[in-house]
Amino acid sequence: MKTNERSITTVAGHTIISLRGGAIEAIGSADLDRKTAIAQESATRWFERRLSLRSPLDSPLPDRPGRPEKPELVPPKHTEKRSLHTVNGRIALLHAIAHIELNAVDLALDIVARFATEPVPHSFFDGWMQVAFEEAKHFRMVRNRLRDLGADYGDMPAHDGLWQAAHATRNDLTARLAVVPLILEARGLDVTPALQAKMRETGDMESAAVLDVIYNDEKGHVAVGAKWFRFLCAREKRDPVRAFQELVRANFRGPLKAPFNDIARAEAGLTPSFYRALTATSSA
Repeated sequence: MKTNERSITTVAGHTIISLRGGAIEAIGSADLDRKTAIAQESATRWFERRLSLRSPLDSPLPDRPGRPEKPELVPPKHTEKRSLHTVNGRIALLHAIAHIELNAVDLALDIVARFATEPVPHSFFDGWMQVAFEEAKHFRMVRNRLRDLGADYGDMPAHDGLWQAAHATRNDLTARLAVVPLILEARGLDVTPALQAKMRETGDMESAAVLDVIYNDEKGHVAVGAKWFRFLCAREKRDPVRAFQELVRANFRGPLKAPFNDIARAEAGLTPSFYRALTATSSA
């Protein structure tokens, strides 16, 4: 597809000439305000059908997303857990959530950029750019809440596990969908309700309200993953439950951990038959 004058826009000093190009530019940006702005503007222009899907002028896709100097990335076991009944504990939790949401921005953009040549409908890219737009919104909301509490993203160490999962599935779209939305994002549906309740117990209604927005949006993100995972399985004449379990065993380290929010997962199209056989207590 050729670009024209209507399909070109400039955000934060960068010219976006295609959806893939905008996604790549956002992934590579170490300026997080610029990253989220480019992600959201690329999504908006794509929804308006003012961008082509890709262009010969697109930059190469980076191996890793752009990041500021902080936070320091450490193994997951080195990240500290604190009581939510203290301000520092709530800051630590919000910092961890901000890091997850930032990675989620890049993961959604990476699905678009990395798999832009896959033979899938344009609605596939609609779904993932909606996810990218909302993840950018989430990151900004959590970062603003951190600032309200006298902190900022980068003040604490964070781990790199989410991007490692993306790297492991970089050559297989079906595996990427199994691991990222249907395991990592679905985990958010399991743990967020308890965090919402704890924030309200401590009287931190502002943080609880941020988590409410994230939780409601994440249901849709898992649904996008489940929809396209089932689509690809149907096209390949694979049983989606069996394919999910095979791909997870091949591409995800360790068992899945209960408890599961079965109702929210099922509403998103991820029924217990998919994941129960992969739990730590399973003999499968």
